[in-house]
Amino acid sequence: MAERRSPAAAFAARFEAASAGGGPRLAEIPFLTQIDLRVDPKSPAAERIGTAIGVPLPLEPGTAVRGGDLTVLWLGPDEWLLLGPDGAAPGLVERLTEAAAGEPVSVVDVSAQRTTLVVAGERARDVLAHGCALDLHPRVFGPGRCAQTTLARAGVVLVAGEDGFRVLVRSSFAAYVAEWLLDASVEYVAEG
Repeated sequence: MAERRSPAAAFAARFEAASAGGGPRLAEIPFLTQIDLRVDPKSPAAERIGTAIGVPLPLEPGTAVRGGDLTVLWLGPDEWLLLGPDGAAPGLVERLTEAAAGEPVSVVDVSAQRTTLVVAGERARDVLAHGCALDLHPRVFGPGRCAQTTLARAGVVLVAGEDGFRVLVRSSFAAYVAEWLLDASVEYVAEG
């Protein structure tokens, strides 16, 4: 069997060099489990699912909640993205399906669809602001917030955390966004 290779693996050394240069920290977190969940938020299934995974489904638009090693992102009125560690997909899909108990629920493993890039550090917001139309000020888009948006004209899911931002980007756009992040951070590396 061939070795698994993440979509931004070729950028690891360049991310490390840019991060060491005093600028924003850039990295990839490859192979996160990503499960797309569609369920009526007012249904008994939604409550059972929250109990089964140990994290209630966030109901406020654009929010992300964390519990243990799982993060649940609100993507739409009846859609969430569950993020977990590599290899957690089979067990998570099974728990979600069992909790649905036959109610109309969609549970799809989309782990291979995206990779996760990290942009952290003092100037992370400045780097992202070069190509993102969202207001990234901490009082508007601080920890616990998420949004489907564009970054440098590529569709991404952006997640704000205590330690910076996670950029979930489709595998086919990973190299483009990685290259763009390196370019957008150059002026801050020179500052450092």
